Amino acid sequence: MSEKRQATADEFLQRLRHSAAHVMAEAVLQLYPNAKIAIGPAIDTGFYYDFDLGTDEQGRPRTFTAEDLAEIEKRMRQIIADKHPFIYRQVSADEARQIFADQPYKLELIAGLDQGGLDEDGNVTDERVVISTYRHNTFEDLCRGPHLEHTGQIPADAFKLMTVAGAYWRGDEHNPMLQRIYGTAWRNKAQLDAYLHKLEEAKRRDHRRLGKDLDLFSTNPDEVGGGLVLWHPKGGLMRHLAEEFCKQEHLAAGYDLVYTPHIGRALLWETSGHLDFYRENMYAPIEIEGQEFYLKPMNCPFHIHIYKSRTRSYRDLPMRYAEWGTVYRFERSGVLHGLTRVRGFTQDDAHLFCRPDQMPGEIDRVLHFCLHILAGFGFTEFHAYLSTRPEKRVGEDARWEAAEQALRAALERAGIPFEVDEGGGAFYGPKIDLKMLDALDREWQLSTIQFDFNLPDKFDLTYVGEDGQEHRPYMIHRALLGSMERFFGVLIEHYGGAFPVWISPIQATIIPIADRHIEAAQQAAQQLKAAGLRVEVDDSNERMNAKIRNAQLQKIPYMLVIGDREAAEGTVNVRLRTGEQRGTLPIGEFIAYAQDVIRRKTLI
Repeated sequence: MSEKRQATADEFLQRLRHSAAHVMAEAVLQLYPNAKIAIGPAIDTGFYYDFDLGTDEQGRPRTFTAEDLAEIEKRMRQIIADKHPFIYRQVSADEARQIFADQPYKLELIAGLDQGGLDEDGNVTDERVVISTYRHNTFEDLCRGPHLEHTGQIPADAFKLMTVAGAYWRGDEHNPMLQRIYGTAWRNKAQLDAYLHKLEEAKRRDHRRLGKDLDLFSTNPDEVGGGLVLWHPKGGLMRHLAEEFCKQEHLAAGYDLVYTPHIGRALLWETSGHLDFYRENMYAPIEIEGQEFYLKPMNCPFHIHIYKSRTRSYRDLPMRYAEWGTVYRFERSGVLHGLTRVRGFTQDDAHLFCRPDQMPGEIDRVLHFCLHILAGFGFTEFHAYLSTRPEKRVGEDARWEAAEQALRAALERAGIPFEVDEGGGAFYGPKIDLKMLDALDREWQLSTIQFDFNLPDKFDLTYVGEDGQEHRPYMIHRALLGSMERFFGVLIEHYGGAFPVWISPIQATIIPIADRHIEAAQQAAQQLKAAGLRVEVDDSNERMNAKIRNAQLQKIPYMLVIGDREAAEGTVNVRLRTGEQRGTLPIGEFIAYAQDVIRRKTLI
């Protein structure tokens, strides 16, 4: 089994995109000779470059417009057509300063290169620092490369400048705001068109738009607060159904449900280390009777204190505490995004306490349980990552080795291909991350299985072993859906709002053709409700086709039409939200069909 999956972009695409970034920078400087350039790397789907355009006549920062991007693209194609070679050379720091004498951002980067430890983009590096440039035509930039041989190797019909965004120089809000142009580049026009189509589909599936259209949730930054989600009745029902399914599965899998407070004393967070390492992500303290309390950013310390509330024997282990616990973390307003980046969210959190000899079995159970829960929502495609010990860490190497081997072995026994992220574990333990792939093949971080050697030591967790002595238990953090908010953002976009029947807030709408059919529609609705189905009757004055269209826009799985014949025979004419017609069925037969779809948790 291979532990490495193929990279998202091969070396040629990286060279192409990096080269396109340089060509774009040259085009900008040709059109705006006074512009100042910053950095321009290749990224997963293209490239970007940061520019400082100075100010306009009124002293306001100059920004790029859509018309500017079109003109830049036109100039880029001219540069590409001329097939300018990319030429590499190494230079001294003094030579570099002469080349970029009129480019202040480059001069700052050269200073970092000169002193060592920073690369040409200003990032920390352990590699030997060499100051080098790439030049093509009239443009030269600090760069290690690699690049294509010449600009003509960039397909002129397979790139596009996409958007302009503000970006602080070196990511520091105290630095100047630059103009970042994002572009995309591919091997050929067919790949570009496929990518642009995927972007359009992503817009159509945007959970923020669908959340409003389907009346699932809302946010009100001005009056309620940014990053705080209001779940509407339909969204609230869906969340309830998801949580109830998960809770029942947890109970069947040997978990105990616990509930903990939303705030805790400062001492708690001092002991856990959050005030030392996580304070910038926590809200300001609340003073109560001379003591400081904090909104909880995590549930772990509370679960630990439940464990510590009495002496534990080796016979008590493993112990599995699960909680749908709401936590609060400070995120800057600029990064808040619908349901997927919020400040208050509910985690499907669990913490497992076990003996060392129980660890492999517990990891197997958690991994299989994770896949089982996700499959219940229709998620079966994912990428797995095993993150190993970082250079700075706590805990004995022997424990790290055992934990890493347990995680690796669990993935191998499950037959799950995975990628090893060397040194990517937290300082307190290794982890498995499962990143789900949605309908557009986008990765979403949902599930994490995390070892922790830190908190059991900090809180002095023990159990009495068979030898009568105290021993330290292993602790495993585990989240399956991650947070309910983020998960629902992913769920909405994966299905485009057309959810599996079992979790759809309205499963069927009954459509009487005329007013004389309303009574039969109401009677049919009562039968469906008695069978446990969620149903509504559309008794509005609109025509039948308009009612069907409205139900389709609301992504309701089943439309049941009742006319004279159906009213007389006790049947319904079944139409699916996809437009497919299933014909006329007795009400009891439709109920049996729908119940089977719900039981199997299939789409429709």
